[in-house]
Amino acid sequence: MASIKKINSRKYKITVSNGYRLDGRKISRAKTICVPATVHPRSIQQYVAHEAEEFERYVKRGFGEDAETPFEVYARSWLKRQTKFAPSTLAMYRRMLEVTYQYIGQIPLSKLRPIALENMLIELRQRTHHGKPVQEATVQKYLTAVSAVLTDAKKNEIIQKNPARMIDLPDTESREQHIPNADEVDRFLRALADEPLHYRFFYLYAIYTGCRRGELCALKWTDFSIINDTTTLTVSRSRSSVAGVGVVEGPTKNGRSRMIVLDDAMSWSAACYKMAKMEEASIGGFPLSEYLFADEHGKPIHPDTFTKHLRKIYDRAGLSRDYHLHTWRHFFVTSLLHGGVDKQTVADLAGHGDTSFLERTYCHPQMEKRLEASECLSTQVFGPVTYSEESDNPLTA
Repeated sequence: MASIKKINSRKYKITVSNGYRLDGRKISRAKTICVPATVHPRSIQQYVAHEAEEFERYVKRGFGEDAETPFEVYARSWLKRQTKFAPSTLAMYRRMLEVTYQYIGQIPLSKLRPIALENMLIELRQRTHHGKPVQEATVQKYLTAVSAVLTDAKKNEIIQKNPARMIDLPDTESREQHIPNADEVDRFLRALADEPLHYRFFYLYAIYTGCRRGELCALKWTDFSIINDTTTLTVSRSRSSVAGVGVVEGPTKNGRSRMIVLDDAMSWSAACYKMAKMEEASIGGFPLSEYLFADEHGKPIHPDTFTKHLRKIYDRAGLSRDYHLHTWRHFFVTSLLHGGVDKQTVADLAGHGDTSFLERTYCHPQMEKRLEASECLSTQVFGPVTYSEESDNPLTA
């Protein structure tokens, strides 16, 4: 809303606020008008109000002084102001934005149009990674990073619209995430029996808690507590490997802590694991590490180590090469939802506040559930069906 200050009977000063500068100072535009003598005194207020409305529309359309800031300058400032992202997420944004600067970095925010972003996407689609074309999903992640910066500029009333939101994007190819079945889970658990203790405990907790890799690596012994004779585990941190920096510790992905209640079996296994690590430290002559997952010298284990070692276990157990560490997070969520646990509880345990996102991303109908659905529908339509003789299925003959 424009403010109007009367200077004399026909002279007025109109001031319009238009967001804030990068240093936090308020941006204001002012204009002094003189009401023409042809305007009747009774119509002066109406005339001034109309001029104020037009000036405000001009300022909002023309944006503020910082609208002339090049995209790269504003993006780098935006990165410095971010505190809600995990270090690895912030590093990802930084890497992706660095790539975009060569295409749109010098364009002022006020002059950045959808066509410039579309041309950027065309160039990005021609890039290769390890000799292979970059996937469309990856290309669109670059646009997501750009959009995050422009959304911040819009929020601060530096630009009126986010041009990244005006682009029609092609559908991305989505690969179905397969979940280990009961036999595969059993084979994996048997393979873990031959692993060193820290690997065995890490992967077991990945299955039974659904924690992300970084969250597991950041667990400390002080995160365990006893509440009404029940063992709980608080997940509040994440340790991630950031390119060019090393391993850094920060908040969880959504920045919030969550509590996981452990049953007797998982509580007992944690107690046994701690006793073994205490004995290891005593023999080695070093204090017990505050972190659960430390090596034989009491040093925290690099997060990438667990990812690389898991591939060896999968190969030895004859499991699909499509499986990865995050597969067990999918298994955790899917198993709980299929087991009848309510969506909000599962979302809380997994560290998600949005149950719809949880279902879209993690809930995968396993083969047994799909067969149950097919048989249910068949029974409803055709009634119970029995077969008098066994024969090979001609569909697979």
